[in-house]
Amino acid sequence: PRMNAQFLGTEMNLRGEVHVGMAVALDEGLVVPVVRHVDQLGLKEIALESSRLAGLAREGKLGLDDMAGGTFTVSTLGMFGVDSFTPILNPPEVGILGVNRLRDDVGWEGERPVRQKAMTLSLTWDHRALDGAPAAQFLASVRDYLEAPFRLLV
Repeated sequence: PRMNAQFLGTEMNLRGEVHVGMAVALDEGLVVPVVRHVDQLGLKEIALESSRLAGLAREGKLGLDDMAGGTFTVSTLGMFGVDSFTPILNPPEVGILGVNRLRDDVGWEGERPVRQKAMTLSLTWDHRALDGAPAAQFLASVRDYLEAPFRLLV
């Protein structure tokens, strides 16, 4: 919950609603449209709304309301082959997740090496909102959902 907050001035406001910004790179610069009430949407609805907003962004048709009220942002540079980057906070939000490229890797099943996919996540957060351990727990939770996405369906 502390990652879903905003700092307004010197006061942290925990938010009840979950509105996730998604960074969209345009030739003119970066815009961050917001998918509202993400916690109440299914994966398909999130994908459809993300696609709709990205389309509006590319067409130059985003309104100010489409970019306001974010409580957390997700940014990706994976499509450019980036393995790691440090995303910059989008104030007044207290957190932003950087998603890097999906790459081939080697894992282990018992003593046997196996091919697997791997990806690095980068988290930037405002230390006024939470310390390193709770931020790491948040990141571990994101990892767990990505490694077992069926958990999002129940």
